[in-house]
Amino acid sequence: MTVGMIAALDTTDLDKARCWATAIAPHCSLFKLGLEFFLANGAAGYRAIAGRPVFLDLKLHDIPVTVAGAVRAVLPLRPRMLTIHAAGTAGMITAARHAAEAAGSERPLLLGVTVLTSIDAAALATIGVTGSPAEQVLRLARLALDAGADGVVCSPLEVAMLRAALGREPTLVVPGIRPTGAATDDQARVMTPREAVAAGADWIVVGRPITGAADPGAAAAAIASEIAAEIA
Repeated sequence: MTVGMIAALDTTDLDKARCWATAIAPHCSLFKLGLEFFLANGAAGYRAIAGRPVFLDLKLHDIPVTVAGAVRAVLPLRPRMLTIHAAGTAGMITAARHAAEAAGSERPLLLGVTVLTSIDAAALATIGVTGSPAEQVLRLARLALDAGADGVVCSPLEVAMLRAALGREPTLVVPGIRPTGAATDDQARVMTPREAVAAGADWIVVGRPITGAADPGAAAAAIASEIAAEIA
């Protein structure tokens, strides 16, 4: 069993992101660059982040032709992973997959975002979803995978359920990771790194517990050690 750690470089400040990347690179497998960073710095900023492949977390969600065009637009950056919202429907996901195929052997893994880790049952109810977060996650995961996604993004609380329902093949990328004693901030559904790995995560995404630490490199090293201890 292999589990990778993705370090989220969530900032608009390119210099800060580069400093984090230098300190964290020895202890993680990928860097996550999301909307905050990408909208501020664009493709040039993306290329300035060196040391690890990139999980490009743009959570694309639009009509199929627009999402397909957006996927084609980022393919020259060669991201290792790319996110789209599973709620965008099967047609949108299939269009994204077809667009991604243009990259051939360098095609990024296409990941369907299910239910954000900041959303709980009460928040789902406000947008008309009457089921639990777990039920919605499973529904969207099945839709995404059937439409051509390689895996999904889910909270750690749904990992074991998805493994039981979908098996080992789908890639599960898991944010909402907080080391023991860390603040949960705006996350509603969280686990420790060790718990997420034990549940069956392939990749765990860690942001503020690393980048908000006095020593980001040491914080990343500690989390990497916790992962290694669980899979040993």
